[in-house]
Amino acid sequence: MSEARASFRGVDLDDGVPRCAWATSSPEYVRYHDEEWGTPLHGDDALFERLCLEAFQSGLSWITILRKRPAFRSAFAGFAIDAVAAFTDEDFARLMADAGIVRNRAKINASIANARAAQRLPEGLSELLWSFAPTGAGPRPATLADVPATSPESVAMAKELKRRGFVFVGPTTAYALMQATGMVDDHVAECFRASLVRG
Repeated sequence: MSEARASFRGVDLDDGVPRCAWATSSPEYVRYHDEEWGTPLHGDDALFERLCLEAFQSGLSWITILRKRPAFRSAFAGFAIDAVAAFTDEDFARLMADAGIVRNRAKINASIANARAAQRLPEGLSELLWSFAPTGAGPRPATLADVPATSPESVAMAKELKRRGFVFVGPTTAYALMQATGMVDDHVAECFRASLVRG
């Protein structure tokens, strides 16, 4: 492998570090896997961003969302819940015309509606979402084939979010959110993050 390929965009794709198999195909995936995925994340606005991006990812590859994330953050006012909740019809039209993001009418509407639903939560979004995190560490997946798409907790989370007025959040999206924000730890057994996350 050439030196240029092995160190593409400052990320060594052939560094010999064992990672989850999904995380090795691009520098964006490597960074996301190594620095973010599975790391506990708290805060209402921070989790609102992840909730929105997981919904936008539905039907697309996650690499598409990662590459567009800076544009998403700019277009959605940094995913500040109060700011997005105040979006008007003019904001919606602006978003639909923004080639830097995923211009999906239903998903954009869902983000605005979910910001308004989040405003109504007396306990806040972060506390609500984390209330569905499993207690204690479950068995670590040996391979990607052992990683589930949903869990009883994600089914319960999606059901409660819908009850609270959230839309475009099903059990699969909820589980992806739980994985991404460290509510569950699905780094496979051979991944270097496995020992770092659980110790």
